Amino acid sequence: MKQTRRTFLAASAASLLAPGATAQEAWHMPPEDASHLRTFMQWPVSVDVYGARLLKRVQSSIADIARAISAFEEVVVLVADEHRAEAVAALGDGIATWDIPTDDLWCRDSGPTFVANESGELAVSQIQFNGWGDKQEHGHDAQIARRIADRIGLKYLETGLVGEQGGLEHDGTGLVLAHASSWVNPNRDTAPREVIERKLLSAVGGRQMIWAPGIAGADITDYHIDALARFVAPGKVLIQMPQSVSPDDPWSRAAHETLGVLRDFHAADGKALEIITLAEPVDVRSQKNDFVASYVNFYVCNGAVICSNFGDDAADGEAAEVLQQLYPGRRIVSLNTDPIGESGGGIHCATQQQPEAGT
Repeated sequence: MKQTRRTFLAASAASLLAPGATAQEAWHMPPEDASHLRTFMQWPVSVDVYGARLLKRVQSSIADIARAISAFEEVVVLVADEHRAEAVAALGDGIATWDIPTDDLWCRDSGPTFVANESGELAVSQIQFNGWGDKQEHGHDAQIARRIADRIGLKYLETGLVGEQGGLEHDGTGLVLAHASSWVNPNRDTAPREVIERKLLSAVGGRQMIWAPGIAGADITDYHIDALARFVAPGKVLIQMPQSVSPDDPWSRAAHETLGVLRDFHAADGKALEIITLAEPVDVRSQKNDFVASYVNFYVCNGAVICSNFGDDAADGEAAEVLQQLYPGRRIVSLNTDPIGESGGGIHCATQQQPEAGT
């Protein structure tokens, strides 16, 4: 089961420097709700991962998401030329494709982490994808971030960090949230937690880390944070919670552990986090045991929030209403993404934003 941003002030972002750079050239990751130039997505092609039948369903769902986003901003789907014809047939008109080979669809994890400096110049900060700790073939996906940086002529900032962007959340003003299980893990990095923390903060221009335990080894991601909790504003977290803690359900225990960490946390200025809880759906369409039904795995694009519905009318409606309150002025677009959920993720996992220069 895969369980599974506001501009950071330049004065607070001095931790991430390009080789030879000065403090005035420090880099930070713009928030997801800042203006985008485009959205990147990946065309999945691995029959070994999905099997032929599920692969077609997953590809169709990727096309649905791409078309929904393309109503609000440019979408580029990465796909090797040998698979381009099938991708274009599914995507339809108006969606660009770039000849960058892919294995799977998880662009949040293997795509580029864009960062900006005080002058508004963009670069790509290295978060080196290794197939979630070498659990899956990733020969093409491991090269995607650098290939995009090279294609659009951006600096590629070496950080020494191994992991996935889906395994972290940050509020754009210096707070970074993650499950330790998907970072402080020898399948990513054998360094002590304090070393990994410095790398993480440096990679996105953060100042203070919030670690929750998570769960190692129970799913391919070692419990990514972005299907459980998301920053929706500086110091403000949306978290999806099960109705109760079940002794037989490690996911419910871990979710409540994370909630407890968030409630106990105080920033360096003494402020507590503002926490909004959202009920998880119960009566979902999919009958797959490891189905990921995460409302918080939404994607914020220009003018809209693209989110999932799961067949629980009451919970689906509540989630859409909460997102509308959190993102006033943006249209809430709710999609049936069941094939993606059955594959272990959601819309956020499948997307990666390129901010506008100057963000």
